[in-house]
Amino acid sequence: MKWVIGSDIHGSAKYCAAFLEACDREGAERILLLGDILYHGPRNDLPEKYAPKEVIAMLNPRKNQLLCVRGNCDTEVDQMVLDFPIMAEYAYICAEGVDIFATHGHHFNTQTPPPLRKGEVLLHGHTHVPAWEPQDDYMYLNPGSVAIPKADSPHGYMTLERGLFQWKTLSGEIYHTWEAASRA
Repeated sequence: MKWVIGSDIHGSAKYCAAFLEACDREGAERILLLGDILYHGPRNDLPEKYAPKEVIAMLNPRKNQLLCVRGNCDTEVDQMVLDFPIMAEYAYICAEGVDIFATHGHHFNTQTPPPLRKGEVLLHGHTHVPAWEPQDDYMYLNPGSVAIPKADSPHGYMTLERGLFQWKTLSGEIYHTWEAASRA
């Protein structure tokens, strides 16, 4: 199964559309969103083509493909307009032979990690900066941001297929890979 993982759309219809085009191009069977879907938040400038209603209209038809966790900018009001659940603080996923604790990153992160076993993956967005950092017992991964990347990183996403994570620009250019089998 091929997963496409994105985070921090922040209501940008332009970048949501580009992300979903990438999901289609990738042949994504599942799309994992790591929060901050509709609202830009008080610490961010408005993203390009900020149009949360358009983002809703793009995502709702894909409700059966989406798995989401709640970001710090996601609220119960957002859940009222979305046809798929977004309010879980985390999801524990066993995919492609990898045990993944997926969360947004504002509660659980490398400073305050959840209980993880050796070899598991902590996957979160929130920082808007792509990451692939080994920790003492686990691997920390971050896809960066679809709409508001920081630290000179690209607008991008990650894929997971057969234990291989790939970081890509929205145009599909691979700029980093990490194979879960190498996590030992």
